[in-house]
Amino acid sequence: MAQDTAQEAENPADTVPIFCVGYQESKSSPPPSPERVRHVQSFNYDMLAVPITTTQFHTRVLKLISDTLAEGDSRSANGNFSFQSSQDLVAPKVPSLSPSDSDLVPNETISQTLALTSSWIDVCSQDPIIASVSRQVLALEVSYAAFCGVTYVVVQGPVDESVCSSDGGLMQFARAMQDALEVGPYIQIVVRLPMVNDNLNNAGEVGDLGRFARAEYLKSHTAPAKLKDDLESWSAWNTIRTVCKYHVRLSVGLDLPKLIPSISIQSRWYCEPIRLLTLSASIFISNAKGFPVLSKAYQTLIFRYMRLRVPPWFVLYGVDPVPISADTGALTSDIDPLHPDPGPSMTDHKQFPTLAEASTQPAQPQNTDPQPHLAYLRNLQAKQTPLDAIARFSTGYQDYLQAPLQPLTVNLESITYEVFEKDPIKYAWYGRAIARALHDWAEDEKPTSGPDGRVVVAVVGAGRGPLVTKALQAAEDVGVEIDCWALEKNPNAFVLLQRMNAGVWDNQVQLVKGDMRTWKGPFYSSSPAAETSSAVAPGTNYKIDILISELLGSFADNELSPECLDGIQHLLNPARGMSIPRSYTAHFTPISTPRLHADVKAQSITNPHAPETPFVVMLDAFDYLSTITTGTTLESPPHESFPTESPIIHTAWSFAHPHPSLPGPLLSNTHNSRHHASSFTTPRRGVCHGLAGYFETVLYKRVELSTNPATMAEKSEGMISWFPIFFPLKSPVSVPDEGELTINMWRCTDERKVWYEWVVEAFGPDEGHGVRKRIGGGEVQSSVNDACLM
Repeated sequence: MAQDTAQEAENPADTVPIFCVGYQESKSSPPPSPERVRHVQSFNYDMLAVPITTTQFHTRVLKLISDTLAEGDSRSANGNFSFQSSQDLVAPKVPSLSPSDSDLVPNETISQTLALTSSWIDVCSQDPIIASVSRQVLALEVSYAAFCGVTYVVVQGPVDESVCSSDGGLMQFARAMQDALEVGPYIQIVVRLPMVNDNLNNAGEVGDLGRFARAEYLKSHTAPAKLKDDLESWSAWNTIRTVCKYHVRLSVGLDLPKLIPSISIQSRWYCEPIRLLTLSASIFISNAKGFPVLSKAYQTLIFRYMRLRVPPWFVLYGVDPVPISADTGALTSDIDPLHPDPGPSMTDHKQFPTLAEASTQPAQPQNTDPQPHLAYLRNLQAKQTPLDAIARFSTGYQDYLQAPLQPLTVNLESITYEVFEKDPIKYAWYGRAIARALHDWAEDEKPTSGPDGRVVVAVVGAGRGPLVTKALQAAEDVGVEIDCWALEKNPNAFVLLQRMNAGVWDNQVQLVKGDMRTWKGPFYSSSPAAETSSAVAPGTNYKIDILISELLGSFADNELSPECLDGIQHLLNPARGMSIPRSYTAHFTPISTPRLHADVKAQSITNPHAPETPFVVMLDAFDYLSTITTGTTLESPPHESFPTESPIIHTAWSFAHPHPSLPGPLLSNTHNSRHHASSFTTPRRGVCHGLAGYFETVLYKRVELSTNPATMAEKSEGMISWFPIFFPLKSPVSVPDEGELTINMWRCTDERKVWYEWVVEAFGPDEGHGVRKRIGGGEVQSSVNDACLM
C-alpha cells in the first residue's frame, strides 16, 4: 500500500483527466490530407476539425438557388406570379458531390478528424426552397462523411432559436437531425450551440442561404424585445433531443461565451451529453506577460466538466493559425515555426520608434509560443487536482445503472463484500457507535442478559465479518467484556467466518448459520465459569443486549432492513436491548438526468420493466431541479457575482428499532408500508427524468451516517459504501420557470415482497392565492415486477 501511494505521488498525471484538443481550420486552410493532420498534431493538437465540403460546392449551391429564384422572378415579370405560384415553385435537386466538392477522402488519419457540416445552410428556413436545399446539402455531407469513415459530424445549430421555434423551424431542424442519425449506423452527430443565447441572434456570413429567403416568407413585423433568457439555447437543445428520442448517438457541442454564465446554467449543461467545448480566442484574457489565459471561473468550469464520466473534447478556433507545411503546399506568406519571420524592415517606423516614442508606449509582451492558446490548455491539464481516493474508487461507476441487491434471496459474492469493506468511514463510525454503546452500558451499570455477566452482542448479517472485528475491538478499547454472536445465512461467507474465528478472533465468537428471522437466539449449553447475572438454566436461549446490523440500502429500507429487524426483535432484551442502527430516514428530490434516461430507454429493449426499476447509481451528470439560493460564489468574473444554490431534499419516511409498537405475532407486514407527498418549487424550467433517493441513519447517540447531499459533509464526509438510488420516469415531465413538482411515493408490501410506487405531477407558476394549473405528469409507476422478496 505504501508503495502504491508513493507511486501515485510520483505520477500525478495518471490520476487526472487528459485534455483532447482539436484545431478548427479556417476557410483558407489546405485540404485535410494525412500530411496536414500529422502536421497539426506536430504542434501538440490531437485532432483537426475541417469542413466536409469546399467553397466550390458552396458556390455551386448558390448558383442553383439563384437560378431557381430567377425562374420565379421571370414568372412575376410575365404577370403569372402569385403567392400560390410561389409556393408551387419546385425546389431544385442538389447534384451529388464531385471530387472538387470535398477534400475529405478515406485515409489513415480520418479517425483524428472532426467533420463540420456547412454553416451556411438554413434547415429552419420558412422558405421551402431554402429549407429543401439545406436539408439536401446536410444529407449529402453527412452521407459522404460516413462513407469516408468519419465518426463525429458537427452540425451548426439553429442561428436564432426564438425565430425558429415560433414558426416551426426548430422542429424542422430536429427532424433533420433525426434523418442524419439514420444515414449511418455508427455516425455520431454533435449539434453545436452557444452555451447561452448571447450568440444566437447573429448576422451570419456572406453566402448564408437564409439571406436568399423570399420576402413573402420573412416576418413582416419586428419581433418584440425579450428579456435575457440564458436557458434559451438549452431549450432549443431540449427540443432537438426530445424529438430525436434521446438518441444515444446525438450529443451537443457548446460554444463558450466571453462572459461565463451563472452556476445554475453551468449545472444545467453539465447533465447533458456534452461532446465538445469550443473555445474562441475572444474568451481568453492576457496575463501580465501577455500570454492568453482563462479566468479563474472558467478554469473551475473546465475542471468540473473534465470530471464527467465521458469528458468533453476541446476545439480551438479563431486562434493563432497552424502554419502550412511544405508537404501540404505551403504558401510563401505562411509562417513556419522552424523558420521564423526574419523580422520587420529597419525602415518600419512602428517597429522601431524613437526613444521619446518608446518611453510612452507600453511594454510589448514576450510571447513567442506559436500556439499559446494550446500551450495554456496543456498547462491547465497539468494543474488539475489529482483524483482523491473516493474519486479513484468511483471511477467507472459514474452514471452506471445497477439493480439493487436482493440479500435475502441471493447469496452475495466475496467481491461484493470487499467493495463495501473498502469504505474508510462506514466501519470506523460503526466502531465508534459500538464503543459508545458499550461504554454507556457499563457506566449506567445496566444488567446484562448473558448468563456469565457479559454484554450479549449479536451481529446479524455478518457477511465476511467486518462488524464482528469492530465489536471485538470496541469491547477491548472500552474494557467491557462481551458475549459475541455472529449470524450469517450465506453458506459461502459462513466458511470464511469460521476461518476468521479460528485465525483472527481466537474463537471468541459464537457462529450461527441461518436466517435471522428464524433464529431462536443465543444458546446457553454449559455451566458458566463466572458468576452469572441472571438465572439461565443450561439448554435454554437468552436475550440479546446489543443487536448490530448493516442491512441498509441506498434508500435506507430498500433492502428490507425493517422486515429483517422486525423478525429478530423478539430476541432483544425488552427492557434495555438496543439496536445499531437505532433509526433511519429516506430522502428524495427531483432531478434532470438525460444520460440516465437514455440508458434506461436502451435497457427497456431487453428488459421491459427497466423504466419502473429503482436503480442504484453513482449520480454524476445530473442537475437538481428544486434549489434554494444559499450565498454567492467567490469565483466570479469582475463586477459579477453568481448565487450559489443548494438542493431542496425532502424526507419521505423513517423507521426506528426496536419498533416501539410492534404487533404481537407478525401476521402481516402492513405496519411497514408508507406514503408521503411533497411539493418542490422549481425556480427555472427543466425536465424531470426521475427522483434521486438518499438516506440518513443514527447508529447511536451523535454517531450518524448520511448520503443526503445536504448533511453528508457534516455527518459522514468521504463515505462511499452507498450510491444514491434513482427512481426513473417512463416519460420525462417538463416543468416551467417558477413551477412546482408534486411527488407522491409509496412503500408497498404484502406477505411476500416489498415494492415502491411513485408519481410526479407538474404545475405552472402561482396564478395567485396559491393556485397553480396542472400541466403534466400523473403516471403512477410501480416496481412490483422487481420487488424485494422477503
